[in-house]
Amino acid sequence: MDVIKMLADLRQEREQIEEAILSLERLARGRGKRRGRPPAWMQEVKRRGRPPGSKNKPKSEGKALAGAKVAVA
Repeated sequence: MDVIKMLADLRQEREQIEEAILSLERLARGRGKRRGRPPAWMQEVKRRGRPPGSKNKPKSEGKALAGAKVAVA
């Protein structure tokens, strides 16, 4: 067993655990009233476009679906 490699792995794992603890502490601290937009560190990458399952399909998809229904009928 390479003791130096084991120590490096353990140190890396400790850093990951510390980051997870800090994130959870931030979440626990911010559980008060939710006002305004979330802090930058919590904000996810914004997805553009329609949400999945939206009933308002783009026009190009609507035409393709309409053509498929006519062909089936």
